[in-house]
Order: sequence, then structure tokens, then C-alpha cells
Amino acid sequence: MANHKSAVKRNRQNLARNARNTHIRSTMRTFVKQVRTAVAHGDASEARTALARAIPFIDKAATKGVIHKATASRKISRLSKLVNNLQ
Repeated sequence: MANHKSAVKRNRQNLARNARNTHIRSTMRTFVKQVRTAVAHGDASEARTALARAIPFIDKAATKGVIHKATASRKISRLSKLVNNLQ
């Protein structure tokens, strides 16, 4: 355990950041899963709406530093490709 006041504060900050990052990552994965599920069921309109919800959140995760910007771009590209090939 931390002995210095600054180390105690750093632990508090790390816990808060970890909780925030975990929430953002988990929510992003849920949105991605919704897109993939809609594509698997062949529901084009649902897939498009799910993709419209997922893209801004993936961008937000990249902006916050939860995922790398190239990873975000790759995820968006692959999901868009899936939805476009459905039609």
C-alpha cells in the first residue's frame, strides 16, 4: 500500500480512471455486439441504426485514450463493411 500522500492520491486517481475506462470499453463492446447480432439476423435497418449508435461511441473511446485511434478506425471500417454487404 502507498505510504506517501502523493502515492495515495495517485492510487485514487488510478482507480477512478480504471473505472471510467472499463465503463467506456464495455459499452463500446456492447454497441459493436449489437451491430454484429443485427447483421447475423439479417436485419438491415436494425444493423444501420446500431452502427449509427456504435460509430460515435467508438470515436469517443479513441478520443478518451481507451483504445488507439487506428483500432477505432479499423473497428468502424469493418463494421461498416459488414452492414454495407448486408444490403
